[in-house]
Amino acid sequence: MDWTELESRSCSVARTASIVGDAWTVLVLRDLLNGVRRFDDLAGHLGIARNVLTRRLATLVEAGLVDKVPYREPGRRERHEYRLTQAGFELRTVIIAMADWGDRHLAGQAGPPMRIEHQDCGAAVHAELRCEEGHLIGERGRLRALPGPGAVRRAG
Repeated sequence: MDWTELESRSCSVARTASIVGDAWTVLVLRDLLNGVRRFDDLAGHLGIARNVLTRRLATLVEAGLVDKVPYREPGRRERHEYRLTQAGFELRTVIIAMADWGDRHLAGQAGPPMRIEHQDCGAAVHAELRCEEGHLIGERGRLRALPGPGAVRRAG
Protein backbone atom coordinates (compact mmCIF):
# COMPACT_ATOMS: atom_id res chain seq x y z
CA MET A 1 0.00 0.00 0.00
CA ASP A 2 1.20 3.51 -0.83
CA TRP A 3 0.97 5.92 2.16
CA THR A 4 -0.46 8.60 -0.10
CA GLU A 5 -3.59 6.44 -0.44
CA LEU A 6 -4.37 6.98 3.27
CA GLU A 7 -5.98 10.00 4.88
CA SER A 8 -3.20 11.96 6.57
CA ARG A 9 -5.36 13.71 9.20
CA SER A 10 -6.50 10.42 10.77
CA CYS A 11 -2.89 9.64 11.74
CA SER A 12 -2.09 9.73 15.48
CA VAL A 13 0.83 12.09 14.80
CA ALA A 14 -1.54 14.53 13.06
CA ARG A 15 -4.09 14.28 15.86
CA THR A 16 -1.45 14.87 18.52
CA ALA A 17 0.12 17.75 16.58
CA SER A 18 -3.28 19.42 16.35
CA ILE A 19 -3.22 19.71 20.16
CA VAL A 20 0.46 20.16 21.07
CA GLY A 21 2.02 21.14 17.75
CA ASP A 22 2.92 24.75 18.40
CA ALA A 23 5.94 26.08 20.25
CA TRP A 24 4.02 27.79 23.07
CA THR A 25 2.07 24.64 23.92
CA VAL A 26 5.24 22.55 24.06
CA LEU A 27 6.85 25.13 26.37
CA VAL A 28 3.75 25.22 28.59
CA LEU A 29 3.94 21.43 28.86
CA ARG A 30 7.67 21.63 29.67
CA ASP A 31 7.03 24.11 32.47
CA LEU A 32 4.13 22.06 33.86
CA LEU A 33 6.41 19.01 33.88
CA ASN A 34 8.96 21.10 35.80
CA GLY A 35 6.40 22.09 38.44
CA VAL A 36 5.38 25.57 37.26
CA ARG A 37 1.61 25.43 37.75
CA ARG A 38 0.17 28.86 38.36
CA PHE A 39 -0.94 31.12 35.53
CA ASP A 40 1.13 34.17 36.58
CA ASP A 41 4.22 31.99 37.07
CA LEU A 42 3.77 30.40 33.65
CA ALA A 43 3.20 33.77 31.96
CA GLY A 44 6.22 35.32 33.65
CA HIS A 45 8.59 32.44 33.07
CA LEU A 46 7.62 31.93 29.43
CA GLY A 47 7.28 35.60 28.52
CA ILE A 48 4.03 34.70 26.77
CA ALA A 49 1.10 37.05 26.23
CA ARG A 50 -1.66 36.33 28.73
CA ASN A 51 -4.31 35.85 26.04
CA VAL A 52 -2.09 33.33 24.21
CA LEU A 53 -1.42 31.43 27.46
CA THR A 54 -5.15 31.42 28.24
CA ARG A 55 -5.89 29.84 24.85
CA ARG A 56 -3.11 27.26 25.12
CA LEU A 57 -4.19 26.20 28.61
CA ALA A 58 -7.86 26.01 27.54
CA THR A 59 -6.86 23.73 24.65
CA LEU A 60 -4.85 21.48 26.96
CA VAL A 61 -7.72 21.32 29.48
CA GLU A 62 -10.27 20.58 26.74
CA ALA A 63 -8.01 17.83 25.34
CA GLY A 64 -7.75 16.20 28.77
CA LEU A 65 -4.01 16.80 29.16
CA VAL A 66 -4.30 19.34 31.99
CA ASP A 67 -6.68 19.81 34.91
CA LYS A 68 -7.61 23.32 36.08
CA VAL A 69 -7.62 23.22 39.88
CA PRO A 70 -8.89 26.07 42.09
CA TYR A 71 -6.87 27.40 45.01
CA ARG A 72 -7.24 30.39 47.31
CA GLU A 73 -4.51 32.10 49.29
CA PRO A 74 -5.70 33.66 52.57
CA GLY A 75 -7.45 36.98 51.96
CA ARG A 76 -7.28 36.61 48.17
CA ARG A 77 -9.77 35.66 45.49
CA GLU A 78 -9.97 32.14 44.11
CA ARG A 79 -7.43 31.41 41.40
CA HIS A 80 -6.41 28.33 39.44
CA GLU A 81 -3.36 26.25 38.94
CA TYR A 82 -2.81 23.76 36.17
CA ARG A 83 -1.80 20.15 36.75
CA LEU A 84 -0.97 17.52 34.18
CA THR A 85 -3.36 14.59 33.90
CA GLN A 86 -1.94 11.13 33.32
CA ALA A 87 -2.33 11.69 29.56
CA GLY A 88 -0.45 14.98 29.83
CA PHE A 89 2.27 13.46 31.98
CA GLU A 90 2.78 10.73 29.37
CA LEU A 91 4.07 13.45 27.00
CA ARG A 92 7.17 13.62 29.23
CA THR A 93 8.98 11.17 26.94
CA VAL A 94 8.23 13.38 23.92
CA ILE A 95 9.52 16.50 25.72
CA ILE A 96 12.67 14.66 26.84
CA ALA A 97 13.23 13.40 23.27
CA MET A 98 12.96 17.00 22.01
CA ALA A 99 15.43 18.15 24.68
CA ASP A 100 17.84 15.33 23.74
CA TRP A 101 17.71 16.34 20.08
CA GLY A 102 18.18 20.02 20.92
CA ASP A 103 21.10 19.21 23.22
CA ARG A 104 22.82 17.30 20.40
CA HIS A 105 22.11 19.75 17.59
CA LEU A 106 21.37 23.20 19.02
CA ALA A 107 23.22 23.60 22.34
CA GLY A 108 25.81 26.35 22.40
CA GLN A 109 29.47 25.99 23.35
CA ALA A 110 28.60 26.07 27.05
CA GLY A 111 26.55 22.90 26.59
CA PRO A 112 22.93 22.00 27.23
CA PRO A 113 20.91 24.52 29.26
CA MET A 114 19.14 21.83 31.32
CA ARG A 115 20.03 18.41 32.66
CA ILE A 116 17.30 15.89 33.32
CA GLU A 117 18.36 13.31 35.86
CA HIS A 118 16.92 10.30 37.65
CA GLN A 119 16.16 11.55 41.14
CA ASP A 120 17.01 8.19 42.75
CA CYS A 121 20.55 7.81 41.37
CA GLY A 122 21.47 11.14 39.76
CA ALA A 123 22.18 9.69 36.30
CA ALA A 124 21.14 11.65 33.22
CA VAL A 125 17.85 10.61 31.64
CA HIS A 126 17.37 10.25 27.88
CA ALA A 127 14.50 9.10 25.69
CA GLU A 128 14.87 5.70 24.05
CA LEU A 129 13.04 3.86 21.32
CA ARG A 130 12.18 0.22 22.11
CA CYS A 131 9.95 -2.34 20.48
CA GLU A 132 7.30 -4.16 22.53
CA GLU A 133 9.72 -7.10 22.92
CA GLY A 134 12.16 -4.77 24.71
CA HIS A 135 14.77 -4.42 21.95
CA LEU A 136 16.54 -1.07 21.96
CA ILE A 137 16.27 0.56 18.53
CA GLY A 138 19.43 2.50 17.66
CA GLU A 139 19.58 5.73 15.66
CA ARG A 140 19.71 3.84 12.38
CA GLY A 141 17.54 0.90 13.47
CA ARG A 142 15.28 -0.27 10.71
CA LEU A 143 11.59 0.41 11.19
CA ARG A 144 8.58 0.03 8.97
CA ALA A 145 5.18 1.68 9.18
CA LEU A 146 2.10 -0.37 8.38
CA PRO A 147 -1.52 0.77 8.20
CA GLY A 148 -3.34 0.06 11.46
CA PRO A 149 -7.00 -0.79 12.05
CA GLY A 150 -7.87 2.91 12.26
CA ALA A 151 -6.29 3.83 8.91
CA VAL A 152 -8.72 5.57 6.56
CA ARG A 153 -8.42 5.54 2.77
CA ARG A 154 -8.42 8.93 1.08
CA ALA A 155 -11.55 9.77 -0.84
CA GLY A 156 -11.23 10.00 -4.61
